[in-house]
Amino acid sequence: MEQTHTTQTGTVAATAGAQRRVLVVEDDATIVDAISARLRAEGFQVQTAGDGPSAVDAAETWQPDLLVLDIMLPGFDGLEVCRRVQARRPVPVLMLTARDDETDMLVGLGVGADDYMTKPFSMRELAARVHVLLRRVERAALAANTPRGGILRLGDLEIDHAQRRVRVRGEDVHLTPTEFDLLVCLANTPRAVLSREQLLAEVWDWADASGTRTVDSHIKALRRKIGADRIRTVHGVGYALETPTP
Repeated sequence: MEQTHTTQTGTVAATAGAQRRVLVVEDDATIVDAISARLRAEGFQVQTAGDGPSAVDAAETWQPDLLVLDIMLPGFDGLEVCRRVQARRPVPVLMLTARDDETDMLVGLGVGADDYMTKPFSMRELAARVHVLLRRVERAALAANTPRGGILRLGDLEIDHAQRRVRVRGEDVHLTPTEFDLLVCLANTPRAVLSREQLLAEVWDWADASGTRTVDSHIKALRRKIGADRIRTVHGVGYALETPTP
């Protein structure tokens, strides 16, 4: 049975993770031990898997609340794990990659990952990202049960807050929870430029500017789904959602 530990961050962090299940999928024993120890210290229940097939099986039987998932795995890779797990039950995924390769990041986001981290990384930041992803899921569930006034329409782009659905020219567009929150953040003030730091704080609850590349990669993934011309880049500042001129 997993135990809740008290850490230097205090009992608040431990309480926040109480009873939440995290499946750590990684074949490097040293990294697995470090991640597991930190997450258990934060109050999470942790189970581990070292290859693709066992990860899919564990996700099916244990029903974790979140996956920390390495891309490079024996059996089949983390991208395939993500595809199979998401096809059965949507679950937030924090993907780990050994290469600072934007292609890997975009592919990972495209198959359903919500965030990514490049090795090496600090355990403090990983724990913070896990907490953020779980809070986003809680907010999404609350929003889905909170009546909203109608559907936001920006030209042929429709955002249904209650159902968390997006349509472009009448066709449904599948967005990850992070992509949906990012689009809503931009749509709340259409045509206004939001800095990367603002988006990082609003969408990720993350105030560390080192995460701004995460914003850039999610913007690129979002553009591929809703159309590249809908999001304007203001170099050196941030992004704005373009809307049709009245």
